Amino acid sequence: MLSQAGHVVSLVNPARIKAFAQSELLRTKTDRIDAALIARFCSLHEPQPWTPPAPEIRILQGLVRRQQSLIEMRVAEENRRDAPLVAPQVMASIDAMLVQIDAQMELVEHEIEKLFKDYPTLRRQRELLISIPGIAETTAARILGEMPNITEFRDVKAVAAYAGLSPRHYQSGSIAYRSRLAKTGNAQLRHALFFPAMTAIRHNPPVREFAKRLRERGKTKMTVIAAAMRKLLTLAYGVLKSDRPFDPAYGIA
Repeated sequence: MLSQAGHVVSLVNPARIKAFAQSELLRTKTDRIDAALIARFCSLHEPQPWTPPAPEIRILQGLVRRQQSLIEMRVAEENRRDAPLVAPQVMASIDAMLVQIDAQMELVEHEIEKLFKDYPTLRRQRELLISIPGIAETTAARILGEMPNITEFRDVKAVAAYAGLSPRHYQSGSIAYRSRLAKTGNAQLRHALFFPAMTAIRHNPPVREFAKRLRERGKTKMTVIAAAMRKLLTLAYGVLKSDRPFDPAYGIA
């Protein structure tokens, strides 16, 4: 890696580089032109240096992403199995594949648990996260894998922006559109928070009260869920930053 070789590395959302290229009216794209463009962007904007995550965090990220891939593969195979008029030979192949997927899922889950057992700090962070109603062990592992330096963010707005959970507002003169998620962030993290947010709306007091207020203001179901995802991530940031378990009285106001 460049950072291991002593170079200063920054991570920048590709959308920013693309917008910068558009601002210069570039019409040609080659490796040489792109390199010069990125150099000009860095010289002008001086992006923050990137601190590489610890080795165990890189391993965790790889494992939780592999776990999610296996889950998606299993769902796809089950859908094929449930399709009409599946030939016996095909059914046998699907069943064999499901056995292999289940074995790999068990192996990956074992490696994830071993990682938490071997690293007490990581285990402590997971314990803090699962103290939040709506966040179970699988979601906690995905949050820690996808946001390795979450406590280093300057505030909760920066955390939400990293996850692509910041609202995007559009109004120009008399023209205004309904606010939507920016989604210029970590899609893996948003995916990890979707179903936990729905659980939190039912069982997490601050999130439940927050969602109730939004519904009373006429917000749509998906808007409420997106806001609950952002609230859940805010609570995750809070417990990790403070090193204290979830307090049900926190964040209701």
